[in-house]
This record gives sequence, structure tokens and C-alpha cells, in this order.
Amino acid sequence: MAEFHLHDRHPAPRRRDPGSTRKKLLAAARHEFARNGLAGARVDEIAAQAGVNKQLVYHYFGDKDAIYFAVLQWMYNELREYEARFSFEGLSPDQILKKLIVSSFDYLTMHSDFVAIFNEENRNNATHLRKLDQLPDVRTPLLRLISKTLKQGVREGIFRKGVHPEQLYISITALSYFYFSGMPTLSAILNKDLATEAALRQRRKHIIDFVMQSLRP
Repeated sequence: MAEFHLHDRHPAPRRRDPGSTRKKLLAAARHEFARNGLAGARVDEIAAQAGVNKQLVYHYFGDKDAIYFAVLQWMYNELREYEARFSFEGLSPDQILKKLIVSSFDYLTMHSDFVAIFNEENRNNATHLRKLDQLPDVRTPLLRLISKTLKQGVREGIFRKGVHPEQLYISITALSYFYFSGMPTLSAILNKDLATEAALRQRRKHIIDFVMQSLRP
């Protein structure tokens, strides 16, 4: 009689973890879209980076546009969670605005892929961004806070009248965003590495000073 050994058994196939696979695909897609844009990104490369079969991209998301949209949703959820961590309770109006400027700048410092994908949306007329249900959740509370802070600052005599909340929001965003978006060309023009810690600190301080001075009576 043949001897039976436990190690002769074929190991049971591993069960696929849908949640883990989806996260791997999203992370790989985020990297691929940030590097190559929507048009240049390849589903084959996303699957290879995630270590899965290409068919799973279509299984979980449908097509390349759909996984790109899912990446946008993830990024805006991430941004919303980041902003929700900040407390402005008990701060003066100028302290609140300084904290908003710092948080905006620091987020872009930590998430260079956000800038790259945002550039992609600008090139494509924000086609996918306009479909995000999360946009009001990010925009509305922030604009409400800026509006309330400006009014309080005017009452206390530390801000001038007539500053529009939306315009201030655009200015704060633009002053940080363009620095990172234009970093390669600006670094070349100025013959200086604008990504160093010293350069980042200098830029952040300048934005705070620039915005706060523009609000003085």
C-alpha cells in the first residue's frame, strides 16, 4: 500500500481579498495617472504595479476612465479627512487664516501626485472633477469658514472691508498650487532647487505674509 503524506496534498487556493485588491489597484492607478496622465496611462501598467491580472481592473472598475474617476474620489475623500483634522476653536481671525494657508501648502508638499492629477483635470476641462459628489463637501465648509473669519476680522478692525471669500480662497490656493505645479520650470529659471526644506519654508512664510498684508485695513 502506498504511503500517504500530508505534504503530498495540493494546498488550497488562496481566496482573493476584494478590498485589498481594489486598494492595490487604486494605489497603482494613482501613481500611473500622476506620472503619465489619463491619456498616457496604461491599464497593463496599473495591473503590473498592483501585482494582479489586468482583467481585475475591468472587473472592479469597468474601464480606465472609471478607475481614474475612482482615484479622484479617493483623493478628495483624503483631502476632506485632512481638513477635518484641523480645529479652529478659540483662534483669532488672523490665526485662522494663517492656519488655512499652512494647511493648504503643507498638503501639497506631502501630496505631489495631487498637483499632477489636478493638472490633468485642467487639461481636460475638469470633465471628471465636475462629476464628483464630494466637491460641495470640500468647498462649502471652507468657504463658509473664510467668510465668517473675514467678517469677524472686519468687526475687530484687523481686516479691511470688501474682500470676497471666493477670491481669497482662489488666491490662497493659487499661491501654493502654482509653486508646486511650476516647480520644475521655476527651479530651472532661477537655477535653484525649490523642493528643498529651506526653499519650502521660505515660500510658505512668504505666502502667509503676502496674504495677511493684503487683508490689513
